[in-house]
Amino acid sequence: MMVLKDILYKVTINAVVGSTSITVGKIEFDSRQIQTNDVFVAISGTITDGHNYIEKAIKDGATAIICEVLPENLQDNITYIEVVNSNQAMAFMANNFYGQPSANLKLVGVTGTNGKTTVSSLLYQLFKKAGYKVGLLSTVKIMVDNTTYKATHTTPDSLTINRYLKMMNDEGVEFCFMEVSSHGIHQSRTEGLKFEGGIFTNLSHDHLDYHDTFAEYRDVKKKFFDQLPKEAFALSNIDDKNGLVMFQNTQAKKYTYALKNYADYRAQILENQFSGLLLKLNDSELWTRLIGSFNAYNILAIYGTAELLGLEKDEILRLISELENVAGRFQYFISEDKITAIVDYAHTPDALKNVLETINDIRTKNEELITVVGCGGDRDKTKRPKMAHIASALSTKVIFTSDNPRSEVPETIIEDMEKGVEPQNFKKTLSITNRKQAIKTACQMAGPNDIILIAGKGHENYQEIKGERFDFDDYKIVQEYLKQLQK
Repeated sequence: MMVLKDILYKVTINAVVGSTSITVGKIEFDSRQIQTNDVFVAISGTITDGHNYIEKAIKDGATAIICEVLPENLQDNITYIEVVNSNQAMAFMANNFYGQPSANLKLVGVTGTNGKTTVSSLLYQLFKKAGYKVGLLSTVKIMVDNTTYKATHTTPDSLTINRYLKMMNDEGVEFCFMEVSSHGIHQSRTEGLKFEGGIFTNLSHDHLDYHDTFAEYRDVKKKFFDQLPKEAFALSNIDDKNGLVMFQNTQAKKYTYALKNYADYRAQILENQFSGLLLKLNDSELWTRLIGSFNAYNILAIYGTAELLGLEKDEILRLISELENVAGRFQYFISEDKITAIVDYAHTPDALKNVLETINDIRTKNEELITVVGCGGDRDKTKRPKMAHIASALSTKVIFTSDNPRSEVPETIIEDMEKGVEPQNFKKTLSITNRKQAIKTACQMAGPNDIILIAGKGHENYQEIKGERFDFDDYKIVQEYLKQLQK
């Protein structure tokens, strides 16, 4: 229980009707969760508008309403607070309600199109190995030191973030690594949090179903760095043309990493194999089990962050050499028939290109590279032909299939993809709507030493079709089929 006016610290308020000295139970933005004496925050979402549920929230026991537009009929004994932005207000309120938990640990945010999950998850792994109590807020899972919780969004809502950060405080967690998505920044979910540092990985084509233009998408990412305090660090990949853009208005201390340009943290790839990478990182040689140039960038981000957070250089190098792949990120195994199967979350054109180029750099070209790929429904349609173009240009055979069709007709998504295939590559392609059948066909087509890439879903253990989620795990399915086909 807290006094309402204490929760409202830093919230930009237009009008107050009623008393802010009342004691409230908890904050909710889902009217179905309201209990007696709760605060209801009315948020205008992409699907529903919380303002339509104000009366229901009051009926269920809410005694305070936070909204952007005051209702026409105001009820007695209810406090109404009109705010400029409900999302932002809720973020500040959540921070106050849970006792500003981000200030009691070192919180580092990772943003960019690709690499957020890998960088944040590997930093969690590295700091755990170094003997610290660590937290993780990622797409794959949420970790409060050794306890795992299921993740539902890349960046959870601000109430969820602050609740988990408070749990981390209670567990004595010293460091927390957090994925920060463009949606999360745009919807003010990270407002009010105190960041020790921010990492920019890269920027490429994604989420243009949500952001109107690429420039808007870039500027939302930049806003995260604009808001970092001057005591924080900003670490950016300057091989990406947007890397220095992130620094333009930040007060944070600026650090850079790169493979191609001069930077504070620089690496050169000496060897790139399925067994791992040999890097020259600044002046030291480093062997890691991670694979591909995209992972060389991830390692640079991890190394730089660990050093900026105070770890010793030699210890960081030793710990990086012990790191293991994140689930669904270039996760591979070799069958008894010597077929290599790779499962990767690549669901953007740039990520798919990176994975395929990495495989092509390693393979001898005597093998087939069979790619199984789809695109998600109800998402950015403009990337579909680009994904198909890349897959068909960089593979020897391609099977177009379903990803998470959601409410769309899977065949329509595949048709959109096929428009990106150049005439000379048509003969390489095959379309099989059923993802399980597509994976089975790829396994049947593969011979000894061939490589199968299953792209798009990675760690996800479900397939979403017409509002329902069905159990589906690419890694388990390809393992099962290759086992069945063993001679």
